[in-house]
Parts: sequence; C-alpha cells; structure tokens
Amino acid sequence: MPTSSLAGRTSSASSNRLFQFEVVGLNPGNMENMNCSIRRSGSAMITVPYNRMNQEMRRITRLGGTITNIVPLNFAVSSEDEA
Repeated sequence: MPTSSLAGRTSSASSNRLFQFEVVGLNPGNMENMNCSIRRSGSAMITVPYNRMNQEMRRITRLGGTITNIVPLNFAVSSEDEA
C-alpha cells in the first residue's frame, strides 16, 4: 500500500498549530485552573493547541462561557516541513 508524503507532515504541522479563543461569560471562580489572560472587557483569551480544540470548547461551554472569536496563531515552520 503506498503511503502519502503528506500524512506525516499533516500530523506534525497540526500538533504545532495554536488557536486563541476569546471567551465571555466565564465565572472567575471557574478560571483558577485555566491558563488564560483576563481582559478589561471581561473576556478571556485562551490559547489552545489544534488537537485539543474540541475538548476545550466543551469545557468552556460546560463552565458557562461563550466563545466569541477564534484566531489561528502563527506557528514556526520547521526545515523538515519546508522540504
């Protein structure tokens, strides 16, 4: 069975991709264990790797928050990915 040269690159590239969620409506008491910064507007910015996006979305919803924006963050391209 032939293997695709993209298969390995896709998984390594996706593991390096980060996304930033802007979240409103979280109870400050629930945010103690979250790695996020709270903005003056009351929204929180949470940085999440691609492979944990669904898990984090469910957790935010469970805590009563609403995701208002998702922004992909730039990631460094290794020399292996460029070849």
